[in-house]
Amino acid sequence: MAEHNHPSAQRRRGPRPGGFGPPSGMMPVQKAKNTKQALARLMRFLRPYRGVIFGALLLSIVSTVFAILGPRQFGNSTTMLFEGIMSKIAGTGGIDFPAIGRLMLKLLGIYAASALFQWMCGFMLAKVATQASFTLRNTIMEKINRMPISYFNQTSHGDVLSRITNDVDTLNQSLNQGVPQLIQSTTTIVGITIMMFVTSWRMALAALGIIPVMVIATGLIISRSQKHFKKQQDYLGAVNGHVEESYAGHTVVKAFGGEELVAKQFDAENEKLYHANWRAQFLSGMMHPIANFFSNLNYVCVIVYGAYLVTRGTLKVGSILEFVMYIRQFNQPIMQLAQIMNVFQQTAAAAERVFEFLDEPDEAACQEADASPSLPPVQGNVTFEHVRFGYEDSDEIVIQDFSANVKAGQKVAIVGPTGAGKTTLVKLLMRFHDLKEGAIYIDGHNIAAYPRQEVRHAMGMVLQDTWLTNASIADNIRYGKLGATDEEVKAAAKAAQAHHFIKALPESYRMEINEEANNISQGQKQLLTIARAVLADNRILILDEATSSVDTRTEILIQKAMDRLMEGRTSFIIAHRLSTIRNADLILCLDHGDIVEQGTHEELLARGGFYARLYNSQFEKAA
Repeated sequence: MAEHNHPSAQRRRGPRPGGFGPPSGMMPVQKAKNTKQALARLMRFLRPYRGVIFGALLLSIVSTVFAILGPRQFGNSTTMLFEGIMSKIAGTGGIDFPAIGRLMLKLLGIYAASALFQWMCGFMLAKVATQASFTLRNTIMEKINRMPISYFNQTSHGDVLSRITNDVDTLNQSLNQGVPQLIQSTTTIVGITIMMFVTSWRMALAALGIIPVMVIATGLIISRSQKHFKKQQDYLGAVNGHVEESYAGHTVVKAFGGEELVAKQFDAENEKLYHANWRAQFLSGMMHPIANFFSNLNYVCVIVYGAYLVTRGTLKVGSILEFVMYIRQFNQPIMQLAQIMNVFQQTAAAAERVFEFLDEPDEAACQEADASPSLPPVQGNVTFEHVRFGYEDSDEIVIQDFSANVKAGQKVAIVGPTGAGKTTLVKLLMRFHDLKEGAIYIDGHNIAAYPRQEVRHAMGMVLQDTWLTNASIADNIRYGKLGATDEEVKAAAKAAQAHHFIKALPESYRMEINEEANNISQGQKQLLTIARAVLADNRILILDEATSSVDTRTEILIQKAMDRLMEGRTSFIIAHRLSTIRNADLILCLDHGDIVEQGTHEELLARGGFYARLYNSQFEKAA
């Protein structure tokens, strides 16, 4: 049963389900709020790697310079070959093959050096990117463990998961591919421009004259197609969400005959996706033909104008081939720069999201400055003294004025209608939230004066919502005591009435629980969480509807096991079925965050008040 709703219970939605998006360089860009600040923060994070990064960038520049020098040698060898042929025709000489061979070997050496330096640059940046991603993921995971529960009450799990996976992957790819591409493309454009003007300023102007037209044309296409890609992603998310929702509730759809309605809704969403998809693909598909058209036009202009200059004796034949190769090298980095700018916008947005998460206040920051290093050995006396509480992001007060005194070894039941504050109360006991006013004491020690982990180590908890890891049954039970032996694990399973069903499973205690934990029943999962609490052997136990998911026979067995477990321990039991807490030493009746009654089952029934009405309402409903 749900407890008091958090004011921010309507959480923000996480990322929509993804799918096939636009091609590389055409992804809809998520822009950062402050791009400069986000990139500056990323640079500070990468400061320990600045030596390696600088060396890699230097290697990238050297590699690009070698690549630019290649066409010059190719052009010289072509000129030498052409002049040799013309001399042979004129009968004044011949082709100097040894000299051409030396130029070819020199050319081979230049391209080999360029490839070697580029490989070294890629290797160094890949190492930096991998190490930085490793460090960043570890930092985020450590941060998650320090975050207060209130943060996860108002932030979707999908959003947190996206930061540690998608956003870190984006940063990794930017370091691994975007940075060297940026340096290489910029160096290539600058170097080729210089080399073309050094060779022939007339040819350089002819070659570069068409480039602005090509950039403007492709820029217009990108701007027009971008909005359709954005719609495509939105509609794709809607289609995927509709399919996921329909299949998750397929039984309900079948039971109420909603197949036709579901199909109509799907057709409507799919129709939107279809129109956005073909428009986006059509416009983006025009980019390459247009770029090829301008590139071919550029080749024609260079060859025609170059031939004209050759006939006038102002240009060598090999220079025409040199310019053709330069143009081929020039067009690609221009397109890459457009893509890289897109990538760096995504990088800034990803960095901003990651560092925004890392800048969230830690749970430890809420502790008192004079917190003691450890909580003394716990006996189990618990005192609530005028506790007043409201969630951090709301002015609403959930618990008004709560006071109670629980002695060590008592079994305390907490009852009340939904939203009365029962689960909130035990969360305060475990310091998942801080109080507005008042104090909670364990054996006379104010828990606010001790580290949260020390307080939580004194308690064991069995929740209504079971949580198991993708591991063996034995390891899931051992989670309550990581160093427990196999014999201790089996003893805990027997005490929780779980041993008999575990032995009947394939591989027994070594059976793996899958990621969805749906290869065992809900009741069996609950038994395993109880076994985990048994193994933890804490002095204070918290049971939040611990038997709500099991059948009546299993509930009786669990109740007997829990009675033995709770002997000598302080136990807080949250229950809606009041028949399960008749033998409680103390029953606290909560309503709107206040204790309205407290006493034993018999005492409260005799009063004929709030508890009696709550208890008798069960039988009225049954009747």
